[in-house]
Amino acid sequence: MNSAYIHIPFCEHICHYCDFNKFFMHGQPVDKYLEMLEKEFRLYKDRFPEMKLKTIFVGGGTPTALNVSQFDAFCSAIRENLPFSKEGEFTFEANPGDLTEEKLRVLSNYGVNRLSFGVQSFNDELLERIGRSHQVKDVYRSISNARQAGFSNISIDLIYALPGQTVEDFSDTVKKAIELDLPHYSGYSLIVEPKTVFYNLLRKGKLKLPGEDQEAAMYEILIEQMEKNGLKQYEISNFSKAGFQSTHNLVYWNNDEYFGFGAGAHGYVNGIRYSNYGPLKKYMEPLEEGLLPIFEKHEVTDRERMEEEMFLGLRKRTGVSISHFQRKFSINPKELFQKQMETLKSKGMIEEKNDSIRLTRQGLFLGNEVFQSFII
Repeated sequence: MNSAYIHIPFCEHICHYCDFNKFFMHGQPVDKYLEMLEKEFRLYKDRFPEMKLKTIFVGGGTPTALNVSQFDAFCSAIRENLPFSKEGEFTFEANPGDLTEEKLRVLSNYGVNRLSFGVQSFNDELLERIGRSHQVKDVYRSISNARQAGFSNISIDLIYALPGQTVEDFSDTVKKAIELDLPHYSGYSLIVEPKTVFYNLLRKGKLKLPGEDQEAAMYEILIEQMEKNGLKQYEISNFSKAGFQSTHNLVYWNNDEYFGFGAGAHGYVNGIRYSNYGPLKKYMEPLEEGLLPIFEKHEVTDRERMEEEMFLGLRKRTGVSISHFQRKFSINPKELFQKQMETLKSKGMIEEKNDSIRLTRQGLFLGNEVFQSFII
């Protein structure tokens, strides 16, 4: 296990589409949570003395919602308890407008070398409609401040197929995003999840979403404009300049194992996928007793591992390496999944090229259908 995800579940504002484990920050035991998070680090460090991380990703929630002193204590706890390679990738998610000069200095001092901003759109009206707390001007200011503070590995997230969004609007957002000349971009289609504001509106018939054709047109624009401007699509939703792929996210898509720290975090260690308790009290109580805050575990069967290797690996544009699969599982994926592959090939969704099984251009737009075919 060379990677760790760390969850900060606090937000100053809850977005209308977000279904991650999160809490309004006001009145929450933030300092106590950070103390218990450090305890969790130590428990895993004791259990895995050989731990040497190559990637750390801090997500949320909104990690940058912490105040400066909390920020400093949190980063210090990471560096003191999680052995981390100097050449590794250390990412913090950030909300535009949250990262003050002081916070940027703290991140730099503790070796954070990658920032991922949740921009979502370059349309102020749309940002307000989806419940974002920032405006477009905050995006430009935050990127400028980050660059002045010495950060060059910067990524931004965009979301398309938003309520009331037009193809023209998203095209404009992509254009403005690319003009920032960043090394990495992510673009995701909106998924309306249960227990969100948007889900409740949808059930009441009050959420007007773009149709499938519009959504496909937006994705087409994303792919074409990124490629046109030298940003290679290396995963269904991710684009980068050479050398700036997200090493941490590739851990997930390569079906490798990783630690998950924090309330509601998921991990994959020694063949077991696990999730931590989500509610703060339930997360912190076991840690106060010196126990791991694990809510549930699942020992992944060999069959499940092989299925995961396919549907996670196919997210990458390089696809699934046939020889690597065979070395890992002692079976050829073409034999194991013969029926599925024949069907998907006949539909023009996957192709074989050299040592790789990968999505076709058509398959990119119907990825979920492809992935589901490998789950039995």
